[in-house]
Amino acid sequence: MPFDSGDRTILRDLATRVAEIASLPVMAARRSMWKKHNALERVRPMILVFPEGSWRELLPTETLACKTARAREMEWELRRRLYCHEHIPDDAVVEREWAVDRPYKVSGWGLEPISIPSSQDTGAVRFEPVICTSKDLRKLRCPEVTVNGRSNLMLDEVQELLGDILDVRERGVRCVSFHMMSVYCRLRGHANVMMDMLTEPEWLHEAMSFLANGYSSVLKQWQALNLLDLNNDGTYHSSGGVGYTNELPRPGYNPERIEPCDMWASAEAQELAGVSPELHEEFALQFERRLLGPFGLNGYGCCEDLTQKLDLVLSIPNIRRVSISPFADVERCAEKLQAWCIFSWKPHPAHLVGHFDEPSIRAYIRRALEMTTGCVVEMILKDTHTCESRPERFTRWTRMARELAEQF
Repeated sequence: MPFDSGDRTILRDLATRVAEIASLPVMAARRSMWKKHNALERVRPMILVFPEGSWRELLPTETLACKTARAREMEWELRRRLYCHEHIPDDAVVEREWAVDRPYKVSGWGLEPISIPSSQDTGAVRFEPVICTSKDLRKLRCPEVTVNGRSNLMLDEVQELLGDILDVRERGVRCVSFHMMSVYCRLRGHANVMMDMLTEPEWLHEAMSFLANGYSSVLKQWQALNLLDLNNDGTYHSSGGVGYTNELPRPGYNPERIEPCDMWASAEAQELAGVSPELHEEFALQFERRLLGPFGLNGYGCCEDLTQKLDLVLSIPNIRRVSISPFADVERCAEKLQAWCIFSWKPHPAHLVGHFDEPSIRAYIRRALEMTTGCVVEMILKDTHTCESRPERFTRWTRMARELAEQF
């Protein structure tokens, strides 16, 4: 249904403010810094802050003014951009683009996880295994990609609503990431997967091989349907980075048909945080390396500690960004990575809850920056599930991080 007059006024006013911010010289400067940073030129430690779960405290949906669900979704996104610019002084670039996703769908793997919710509103869920014997692997199916028609009515409607203010355009698949172990642990159960490494390794090999082939099939379908899109811009990449780069797309690329070699991609296997490098290679990396091979630039990791596994990670083709989790040994990782890859450090998000000890947080960040001298560093504050309704803590943390980054 078309937007009503009240919602139109609200959305156009917000979009106008976003466009004004996007045109500020600082945005062009940040964009340039990200391109140098992603090219492994040391500028200064770059900073990005993602409130994630804390958004329900920073920008509650009950504060929205639009009436219809669709308009409220757009309003929330516009207000999110404004909030970040006004209250979180990191290196995020506010763009004047409004992307409308191409209408496509990826089917599941043939089996659906059974999740048992927590008794707490924001608690962790538990998964009931649906793969209980090796015969259950036969129930898995490769996902199928389907496009829902050739036209997109929403694109036309948003273009009519905001096209004279923002750059409205249709976007295809931009975020390419592979999560084989996450998929399988939801179906088999994490504890069972850990035991399978020792008692049923061939079974687990078969499962990982199937999932790798399934992801490869999805990629080929995206290519056949011409769904891939460039992500050498502010697209979120590899657990917190952004994709600004002059290295992609490849020289002589076809803008009408984007290929994997024109794009960033990433993978992770957080569920294997507690296993040896040899097991991580055997049950994840050997498959992930093959999936990432066709892409122009790659990232790896998320919240898992990769301290002992960096030699294996650095063997990934075109690896450019490596996640260094809050649980990693920063000094040892810095010695290994040096300036070979982006040192994507994830400071501990727990510092935003409980007692906000500013001197302690400052010393914590300073020590990490001292140990990573000579590395190409970014600080990515994420997994911030709550700030205990103290949104000013994001501002204070970011200002501290920026002050210290300027010294390095």
